[in-house]
Amino acid sequence: MPSISLEAADEDASHRCYKYSAATRRFSIQSTDSESMLLNRKTDKPHKLGLIGLCSDENSSFLRGAAEAPSLIRGALFSDAANLWSETGIDLGRSDIFFDAGDVTPTSIKDIEDSISSLLVQNLRPLCLGGDHSITYPIIRAMARAHPALSILHFDAHPDLYHDFRSNPHSHASPFARIMEEKLVQRLVQVGIRAMNGHQREQATRFGVEVIEMKDFTDDLTLTFDTPVYISVDMDALDPAFAPGVSHREPGGLTTRQVIEIIQLIDAPVMGADIVEFNPKMDPSGMTAVVCAKVLKELAAKMLGR
Repeated sequence: MPSISLEAADEDASHRCYKYSAATRRFSIQSTDSESMLLNRKTDKPHKLGLIGLCSDENSSFLRGAAEAPSLIRGALFSDAANLWSETGIDLGRSDIFFDAGDVTPTSIKDIEDSISSLLVQNLRPLCLGGDHSITYPIIRAMARAHPALSILHFDAHPDLYHDFRSNPHSHASPFARIMEEKLVQRLVQVGIRAMNGHQREQATRFGVEVIEMKDFTDDLTLTFDTPVYISVDMDALDPAFAPGVSHREPGGLTTRQVIEIIQLIDAPVMGADIVEFNPKMDPSGMTAVVCAKVLKELAAKMLGR
């Protein structure tokens, strides 16, 4: 694992952006001034993907810790333990692939939405590292403006369709209710669901969500989309045997291979993605960080058209 420095000049700063240096394999502080946030950062090279960490877990209902995940996913991605090639033959280490926008510690939903918008206006496809699942709602608000015809492929153990879980409409258990209420996407397909209660079943019916529960999952699953796609990967979609570092472990889930194969077989342009709900506090071995990095590589390759 490479050495990672996350020393902020101002520990009380509301926004901390870090830049990864491929030469030194370290992160360095970019800004502690909210006026010098990602909004004001530009890429002067024709990169293709905008890699951004969204360090937010204040809407987590059970355990905090997901806000600490982005730097560890990067650490696993750039570790000397593996290379940066995808299974489909893309060298993600090329200098024209990632514009690393650093990590943002948002203080509001608007901070997240504006950060994603700033990538989109530079023609970068956002690849977002959470954070808990509440970040997906503001991400999609920004994505929907750039891509009015959009579908979501959502991997999760939970449908996250609560109207307002524990009286919090922005809970990590509620992002897809907000997305569907606002009609931000044309289609929502959920895969890996195995903890769905009556209320969320009603919500799924209300919003026309296509739910593929684990009890009905088969390895020959083929998903077809006729719109561009955004992919949201909640790490608890995977069985805890493969990804134990999550706040809500739910046995009986997907294997790493099943998730990767579904991603690789998507037949539509992938315009953005997120990896959420990795909780390093639940991952003492570091295994889940490595799985996140593996999924990230295959997501990035698919976003590049492979």
